[in-house]
Amino acid sequence: MTNLPIRPRTTEDLPACVDALAAVHASDRYPVDWPADPGRWLTPSNLVQAWVAVRGADVVGHVGLARLDAAALEPSLAAAIGAVSGPVGSITRLFVTPQGRGHGHAAHLLDVVRKEAANLGMPLVLDVSDDGHAAISLYERAGWQRVTSARGDWLNAAGEHALLHYYVSPETARKPTQTD
Repeated sequence: MTNLPIRPRTTEDLPACVDALAAVHASDRYPVDWPADPGRWLTPSNLVQAWVAVRGADVVGHVGLARLDAAALEPSLAAAIGAVSGPVGSITRLFVTPQGRGHGHAAHLLDVVRKEAANLGMPLVLDVSDDGHAAISLYERAGWQRVTSARGDWLNAAGEHALLHYYVSPETARKPTQTD
């Protein structure tokens, strides 16, 4: 396992991030539909922070931490994390380029977000499409627990509403259910 430098993403990194995303899209069709503005897609309005894994001047990996409103969560997911008084963190826009795979970069990026969410006191969740087999394997190897599955509001590559699996981080899963 080779750990590349991981650092907070800057505005100057966005063109390289878009290039990396294009390589991932060509290889894996992630995202399923290429966004009209990929830089904006990589920077959703609820983004807390994003990080990049870099090799020289090339971005080979990316991940973001987004802030979600606990009241808007899938009900089974909300029940799994218990009553929370603040925002919930969510893994978003995690990818590693085909050239960067096989070296543990995705796991390292995931760990960076887990630590930041813990520092912020945010329970951490994610959702992944049923056809994201490599991502599902990564999350489950890292100790994430699947809570529920439900159909998304977007279409997968087959033109069907995507089946999404919802997970909680190992830290979130270990916490006892809180009551009001």
